This record gives sequence, structure tokens and C-alpha cells, in this order.
Amino acid sequence: MGARLILLLLPLVMATNAAADELSAGDTAWVLTSSALVLLMIPGLALFYGGMVRSKNVLGTIMHSVFAMGVVGIQWVVIGYSLSFSEGNWFIGGLDFVFLNNVGMESTSSIPHLAFVMFQGMFAIITPALITGAFAERMKFSAYAVFILAWATLVYNPVAHWVWGPGGWLGADGLGALDFAGGTVVHMTSGFTALVAAIVIGKRLGYPSEPILPNSLVWTVLGAGLLWFGWFGFNGGSALGANSSAALAFATTQIAAAGGAVAWAAAEWFRTGKPTVLGVASGIVAGLVAVTPAAGFVGPMAALVIGLLAGVICYSAVLAKRSFGYDDSLDVFGVHGVGGTLGALLTGVFARGVWGDVDGLFAGNVDQFLAQVYGVAATAVYAIVVSYILLKVIDLTIGLRVSPEDELRGLDVSQHGETGYNL
Repeated sequence: MGARLILLLLPLVMATNAAADELSAGDTAWVLTSSALVLLMIPGLALFYGGMVRSKNVLGTIMHSVFAMGVVGIQWVVIGYSLSFSEGNWFIGGLDFVFLNNVGMESTSSIPHLAFVMFQGMFAIITPALITGAFAERMKFSAYAVFILAWATLVYNPVAHWVWGPGGWLGADGLGALDFAGGTVVHMTSGFTALVAAIVIGKRLGYPSEPILPNSLVWTVLGAGLLWFGWFGFNGGSALGANSSAALAFATTQIAAAGGAVAWAAAEWFRTGKPTVLGVASGIVAGLVAVTPAAGFVGPMAALVIGLLAGVICYSAVLAKRSFGYDDSLDVFGVHGVGGTLGALLTGVFARGVWGDVDGLFAGNVDQFLAQVYGVAATAVYAIVVSYILLKVIDLTIGLRVSPEDELRGLDVSQHGETGYNL
């Protein structure tokens, strides 16, 4: 009787063990850790941006990042994840995962499905927060709250589906454009939206005739350090496992950040005779941005080249904004828009099969480079057009910009009734 019972139960036991074997404890631990690292980047971004604005706007600027953690965090689990990663069509995902319906502990790339949801959710949160540096010190908080909710739904979610979602037209199921951790999905969408926002909302009062000085570069450097630290989870976690791809992404992330820091400082030193702390901090971020799409597809020396080029080219892009006459307060387009575009294109140049199973232009694969070009163009155009429409609609309804009086008083007091410093 006992033997018969064991035989009856054996298929059930084997099935249970097989299901358990699909999940990897190591992979799960790494992705959960990476999720926490990416979340830490958001207060890191708050410090990075908060240090660069005037003291009367420090809390308002920090609030942009902190509030995104709440608003987009809710949007993601209600509908954002479903629109990005469920089966849909070539443009947008379906509604299979709305309210995280059908999401549980089942395996997705050797990790629980819910772990994947949370990891990707951190990307969704930080992306609209990146945009805020472009309109720092002058946007109404009510307009910002409406904007990030609409933008996450209408810009971020569709582009994430294009590149990473099942059936998306731009990624593995379509054109084959490469984006390891978000060069197009995160940095290009936020960077080009930032350019549009800076133009639509207009310049800060007194810019550029009056000096507008940062309140604490110490905060900015601390923020840059937290961003660098968190980026190991941002890029390394995108391997979705504790594996060789994660190790490669970890290494290329470190190397490109170092290259960006040195190259920006060198370019600044050559031009002005003095390298600045702000320049090094900006170069770190530029190198990190540029290597993001390439992190798991290129070798260490290619990552160094990417970082060095990013430092010089992003610095040049920041200098160019005055010539073009727009006020991107904290240089979001110059760093994220230009850096993300550069990184996406260089991924198509330096990708090598020995690292990520895909060859790029230097290995003779012209088609891969062309796929990167198409991806860059489509992402830029889509982000610009949809963001412009959203900003115009908000401006015509509740208004985008605070009054001149409130701008002079500062957003901390006028929008939040607080001050960052009571000295």
C-alpha cells in the first residue's frame, strides 16, 4: 500500500521539483538586489538635481523625484507593466497584467515573475524623474503630477513594449535593435522630452543674463556617487541573473563611468583652464548613460571608448544650448538625450558576438548598425511629438508654469509651503 501511494504521488513530486528547479535562488537574489540599487538611484537623482538649483527651489526639485516614486510606482502595477510587457500588438501591450492579474511566482527567465515586475518598475519610475531637470525652478507641481502620469502611460510604456515587450516592433521580436538596459527606452525618451519641455515652458526669469548658481555642489557629488553605485544594478541587473552577462555589464559600467569623468574634466580643462567638480560629476553620468544600451553587448575596451566619447560629446552638447537659445536647467538633453543616442548608435558599432552573441558594424554587420539608427530615429520622433502634445494640452488647461511672483519667491514656498534651509 505504501509503495503504491509513493508511485501515485511521484509524478506530483517530480512536477513540483521541476517547477522549483526553474527558479534560481542566485538569479533571484541578484535581481532583487539590483531592484533595490535602482530604487536608490532615485533619491540619488534628487540629490544630484537638488544640489544644482538655487536654495529657494531645492525642496521643489527633490520633490519631483520623490513624488515619482509614488505616482509612477502605482501606475506601473495598475496598468504600466501590462502595457509594456503583456502580449499585445507591435505598438503596445495588452491588458493581461492589469492590476498585476496573472502575475505570481511563476518563473520568468529563472526568477519569479513578480521580481521581474518590480525590477522593471524601478526603471519606469526613474525615467520621468530624469526629465524634471529640464524644467526645474519653474513648473507648477500640479502640472508636473499630471504630466508624469500621462507621460509614463503614453510615452514610456509604448517604447518599453517596442524594445523589450513580446511582439514589439523594434526589439528582438521585430527589427532587432539592441538596448541592454535602457539607452533608448530610458535615456532617449527622457532626454528628448526634456528638450521639448524646456522649449515649451520657456526660460527661467533672468536666464541667461543673471547668474544662477547651485546651492550645494556637495549634494550633487553625493548624488552622482549614489547614481554610479545604483547603476551597477541598473545595468548588471538587466542580465536578469547572476551570470556572465551581469559580470560583463558590471565591468563595462564601471569603465565607461571612469572614462566619462576623465574626458569631461579634460575637455573642460582644455577649454577653460580649470576642471570643475560639477564637470566630473556630469561626466560620470554621461559615461553611465552612454554605456547603458551597450553594457552587455560590448567588451571592456569598447566601453572605455564609449565613456571617453560621451564625456567630450555630452560636454559639447551642454555648451551648445546657449547657442540654440533654450534653457535646459540641469542639462538633461545634453547628458541623457545626446548620451543615450550616442550609446545606442555605438552599440551598433562595437557589439561583438564574443560578448553578447550579436555583431556590430566593426565586426561586419551593417544591418545591426542600421537597426540602431532606425531605433534612435523612431524613439526621438515619438518622444518629441507625444510629449509636445501632452505639454500643450496641460498648458491650455491647468497651466504649466508658476506665476512670475511665485518663481521669484521660489517653488519651495509657493508650491509646498516649506523651505529647505532654516538657518
